[in-house]
Amino acid sequence: MQTVDLRGVPHAYELTPPTPSRKTLVFIHGWLLSRHYWSLLIEQLSTDHQCLAYDLRGFGNSCLPPVIDDVVPLSSYSLASYAKDLASLIEQLNLTNVWLVGHSLGGSIAIWGASQLPESVKGVICINAGGGIYLKEEFERFRAAGRQIVKLRPKWLSQVPFLELAFVRSGTARSLSRQWARQRLVDFVVAHPDAALGALLESTTEVEVHRLPQIVSKLEQPVYFITGTQDSIMEPQYVRYLASFHRLFGECGDNVFEISNCGHLAMVEQPEAVAKTIQTILASHNRLASHNKKEEC
Repeated sequence: MQTVDLRGVPHAYELTPPTPSRKTLVFIHGWLLSRHYWSLLIEQLSTDHQCLAYDLRGFGNSCLPPVIDDVVPLSSYSLASYAKDLASLIEQLNLTNVWLVGHSLGGSIAIWGASQLPESVKGVICINAGGGIYLKEEFERFRAAGRQIVKLRPKWLSQVPFLELAFVRSGTARSLSRQWARQRLVDFVVAHPDAALGALLESTTEVEVHRLPQIVSKLEQPVYFITGTQDSIMEPQYVRYLASFHRLFGECGDNVFEISNCGHLAMVEQPEAVAKTIQTILASHNRLASHNKKEEC
């Protein structure tokens, strides 16, 4: 693990060596998670592509700075603010040929990041990420539940024997190993309360929900979506809705890939299928770039 200062906050990250492809896949985790959930994918993809995984501000090992004289630095936890952190990371590491791979909340941040860095970001792959439809009552219940989840998280919770078993099937289509359930419990507990609550509330306002499709519709870069057929948190219909605003959607949802027997943690539940899908997407764009280069010659 290495650290880099992004807008005054130390961020934890891991970066694999460069490869002949010259692409860097930047992985962005979801709410109450961390960079660790990308390890299975990175094992399969890092032989062909450089891979970067980092912890979002206030999550995992990316700790928030202390409050000094009642001043809270970087108190915004909006998608735009997290995208600025991402832009700073890419610029500081001198990455110029980037594909963003974001899960859930991280997918929304990736979309924002692509809009902020049109030269460096060559494409976006969203996993279990969608939205764009604001259902008032459902969102109010979701936000209220989120407040309670953040509030009722004593630090000693991770020390309770067997409590990780509660995370074995939470939001997934298949049971996870005790190792992954334990990781979910740890990340659930260590997330900074300001970041946990702020990221939830600021990303789910009516304005933010309606803004996301507008950004997708304007992106020049390719944007793809991977969804689990049994994802009950971000259902495939909402993934397809957001995907439909991009030019690649076409008439048949050509930029959407469904993975069967898969819930909301596709990169852990079905890492081989997700890795294969990502390779397929990248290979298709390699062929397209090669074709366009030949035409120019």
